Amino acid sequence: MRNCRMTAGGSLGLILAAAMVAFIQGCAGVGNSGGTAGTYDGPVRQMGNGRAYTFVTLDAAGKPTAIGIRMSEAVLSGLPTGLTHDGHAGEYVLSLPKEAETSGYNHVEIDWNPKGHPPPGVYDIPHFDFHFYLISPEQRNRITAKGDDLARTHKAPAPDFMPEGYILPEGTEVPRMGAHAVDPASPEFHKRVFTKTFVYGFYDGSMAFLEPMATRAFLETKPNVTDPVKLPKAYARQAYYPTRYSVKYDGARREYVISLEDLIYR
Repeated sequence: MRNCRMTAGGSLGLILAAAMVAFIQGCAGVGNSGGTAGTYDGPVRQMGNGRAYTFVTLDAAGKPTAIGIRMSEAVLSGLPTGLTHDGHAGEYVLSLPKEAETSGYNHVEIDWNPKGHPPPGVYDIPHFDFHFYLISPEQRNRITAKGDDLARTHKAPAPDFMPEGYILPEGTEVPRMGAHAVDPASPEFHKRVFTKTFVYGFYDGSMAFLEPMATRAFLETKPNVTDPVKLPKAYARQAYYPTRYSVKYDGARREYVISLEDLIYR
């Protein structure tokens, strides 16, 4: 039974009875999809000279309202510099807290790109990719983006499933990820220096991940930015999708916070 607390003043019997029923149901978890209201942290793992972990925030009904990543200030130093076969220098897979099991997200991965990645002149700046996966690691491992699988990787979703204004260019496919849909209206495609952006990932015509990106230089400014997220009209997978995302610095805890916020169930 949950540790709950209730106070009552001079309520009439009927009101008090109704309140008591609601109280008992809340403590027993009736209608609660994930747990009691609050923020819950996932397992911590080493990253650079610091640490990183996920979190989920639940409302009073136990529904997720935000899901994200916290990274200590020290993660920006001690990061690897040698590139792997797919162009990354560091891949950090983070488990979600059990309270996030109803969110629709399976796990999170942070990719550190010390030399950025294509397209040149846009994303070739040292930065982090924050992947919030809707698919499992086993499903990801089957994505090779080669041979017969290349056509599945390139397959675009039906128009209603593509976020407003986004396109799925060829050449954005990556093994164990899928293809990346970008917003041509983003500042980095209009001669502005890339600082942060929001990308969607697709495989076989279905959304596989949501991906905020942020440069190391931008994080070093200790930002406090929240932007709207463009949404599709329809979704192939049921999950809690963000209407906003944030890239912030928490001075009290000396942590960077990258979060998907104002989640809606679709």
